Amino acid sequence: MPTPSRRRRATHVLLLGVGLLLSGCGLYADDTDSADDGPLTLGFVNGGDSQFHNCLQRSVEINAKNNFARLVTANSNQDAATELENIEDMIAREVDAIILQTVDTDALKRGIEEATRADIPVFLTSVSADPDDILGAVVVDLKAVGGLDGQWVADDAGGRDVQVAVIAGAPGAASDLLTDGFTAALPANAEVVAKEPGMFDAGKAGEVAAGMARAHPGLDYAFVANEQMAFAARRAFDTAGADRVRIVTVNGTDEALAALKDGRLSATVSNSAGNTGELAVRNTIALLRDRKAKKIDHTPIRLVTKGNADTAPLYCPADY
Repeated sequence: MPTPSRRRRATHVLLLGVGLLLSGCGLYADDTDSADDGPLTLGFVNGGDSQFHNCLQRSVEINAKNNFARLVTANSNQDAATELENIEDMIAREVDAIILQTVDTDALKRGIEEATRADIPVFLTSVSADPDDILGAVVVDLKAVGGLDGQWVADDAGGRDVQVAVIAGAPGAASDLLTDGFTAALPANAEVVAKEPGMFDAGKAGEVAAGMARAHPGLDYAFVANEQMAFAARRAFDTAGADRVRIVTVNGTDEALAALKDGRLSATVSNSAGNTGELAVRNTIALLRDRKAKKIDHTPIRLVTKGNADTAPLYCPADY
């Protein structure tokens, strides 16, 4: 009998940890160019404190440690000005590279320019930029993520005229890409009747959902830009008597998989924050050391529903 993907991943991590203990070496020990390379210092500038951001940071921390890299962290708290300040601080600390989860793709260019002038390469997570301007990136195809949810709504609605609401995240960067992908995949018979930011905050998302339920009593579907907000939206819809609203969302956490099975959520798209952090550290170190690595890599994505929830990829494994 095939081993379920979630169990296979846990076994893989366990074996990897045993291998590290036995060898006393980091993940790249078998192809180290020189013992004189010395440990790298990486700066990680996170974008917020949602479950995604927290899992991403933990993954970066663990994988930096496994690769004997020093790590300095900062959080921009969804503010573009703070992000630039954090980048400037990393420059002042003279880190070897900055791993950046940006909050605003429009403001990103200035941060990259400042780091480049200081001869400090930038490695991006979730989104990318001109490859000539960055060390590399691990990209989540956020438009495709939103598109998978939009296609699920299209298939579920069939030819019926339906009303759809969008509870976005914080304006800019990831949220805009997600919502653009979602709305682009909707058919003509699906009308977006409401769209508001939930700021990746559960309390705010609940308020937005309650207002949408009052303003649009015929609402059929809601796209919510992450699962933390989706759970708050579910409670708000149910309290307002809008329990018929089907929610589609993003991430693929264990809590969401349980909610797919009991019907609170209808679909989500897995894009493991753990995988993103692991790839970011691994590829950053490889590219700095002139080892073989993809300059622009991709975090796998997958539509998850009640029918395939048992085989969904792990989002933030306990090992992280």
